[in-house]
Amino acid sequence: MKRTRKRLPYTPNSVIRSALRQLWMRSRERAAALKSTGYCCSRCGVKQSKAKGKEVVIEVHHVAGIDWDGMIDLVRERLLQDPGRLEPLCKRCHEEEGRSWTE
Repeated sequence: MKRTRKRLPYTPNSVIRSALRQLWMRSRERAAALKSTGYCCSRCGVKQSKAKGKEVVIEVHHVAGIDWDGMIDLVRERLLQDPGRLEPLCKRCHEEEGRSWTE
């Protein structure tokens, strides 16, 4: 007998956090921060390395921190809204609606 997992009626926080992390890891801002220091730690100067036995990973730290819960709440509030507050439109009508927001 095959068991099926019941799907949540909304996107789980873990999925949102994963998508935001993936966006950050591929961002130009992160890449620019790494490039600006030559892929070296800005505190101790150690350089990133993939040499076997001498692996060093340089990460990019948010000085002001990240409020993950607040960011996830904002994504839910602005993007992943209740289906009752969403309106499926064809591409043309959606573009027209978008123009009315910018006027």
